Amino acid sequence: MRRPRFHTSQPLQSGELCLEAEPSRHIGRTLRMRVGDSLCLFDGKGREAAAHITNVERDAVSVALQEPQLLDRESPLAVTLAIAVSRGDRMDTVIQKATELGVAIIRPLLSERTGVRLDEKRWLRKREHWQRIAISACEQCGRNTLPDIAAPVPLSTLLREEDPEAELRLVLHPQGSASPLPTQCRSLYLLVGPEGGFSDDEVAAAVAAGFSALQLGPRVLRTETAPIAAISLAQARWGDLLAGA
Repeated sequence: MRRPRFHTSQPLQSGELCLEAEPSRHIGRTLRMRVGDSLCLFDGKGREAAAHITNVERDAVSVALQEPQLLDRESPLAVTLAIAVSRGDRMDTVIQKATELGVAIIRPLLSERTGVRLDEKRWLRKREHWQRIAISACEQCGRNTLPDIAAPVPLSTLLREEDPEAELRLVLHPQGSASPLPTQCRSLYLLVGPEGGFSDDEVAAAVAAGFSALQLGPRVLRTETAPIAAISLAQARWGDLLAGA
């Protein structure tokens, strides 16, 4: 049976460790784990350690850690996903699935058709919420490195920034090109619009900034479907999605 995995922001080192309140509550109240049960901890920076529970209290679980290991399960394809914030739980779905698919950086965007308008404090809470979703996805899928989730910025701000590390920049667009993609790629910058898509002016601005407009197929995909489809294709073509197949 696979050992449950939990994230801790504390440094991993062999010996005793008292976990934070959130994983402690999940271990003790939700999973009802007991003293002696085995688990795995990871620090979000590439390291993990086997451990067993030594004490269970209401909001504090203590564990004994074995020697931590540096285990790299990151894709050889570095993917940055910049996506316009959408309403409801669509963005949550994108964060979760993008994390599972190995995206390294997630950049929420504010575009002309973004239907979400929040003040600074609520954006901060929203970002913390997305980070918790990414942590949960890493716990499930086995990643030891958390994706970097940036603060939301206007599309115009992002397009002014330089990103020399990205070999290939694509903006998904139903009227984009269906031209063949390169046979090799080490880094991808993927730009995805909100419900209703980017405006023509926004697509033109992205193209002027070095992005190529790409059409995924004859059907128009939802804002939460398009990035998942594109990332899956990219990881299968240039990354590790089919590794070992």
